[in-house]
Amino acid sequence: MTGAPEPISDVGRTASERELAELRTERAAVAATLRGDDEVGDSADQADELQRADRLDQLDGLIAGIEGRLREAAAAGAPSTESVGVGSTVTLRFADADEMTVRIGELAEELDPDLVTADSPLGQVLLGRRVGETVEYEAPGGPTTAFVVSIGGEAAA
Repeated sequence: MTGAPEPISDVGRTASERELAELRTERAAVAATLRGDDEVGDSADQADELQRADRLDQLDGLIAGIEGRLREAAAAGAPSTESVGVGSTVTLRFADADEMTVRIGELAEELDPDLVTADSPLGQVLLGRRVGETVEYEAPGGPTTAFVVSIGGEAAA
């Protein structure tokens, strides 16, 4: 990843928003069980209270992370068609002339079968590539070569 704000797919945004809602619901439920300034009973009650407080802190961190990622994605705008980056749609041609279109994503999204994560072998070699370049990567069946046909709407001549 580039360190700059990265786009997020509609599927990724929906999944993130759903996860955020679930985390907020869990946080509210955990927060409602904390006693606050009231004295806690025996040491078992105190330990339980500490566990819930720790979980609340964990949830706050997870919520802040997702909110930050959604803000970053909103600031990133549309993916570039100049070079492959997170959010790019890339059409590849393989040695057997088969073509495949994939989208480069930050996180695996179960609802998106055409997603290639940026940290996968193919995703890693595609990042920063341009139309017309050839990439080599280690696929499950062995070394594979692919030609970048298009990025977004831009195609190789």
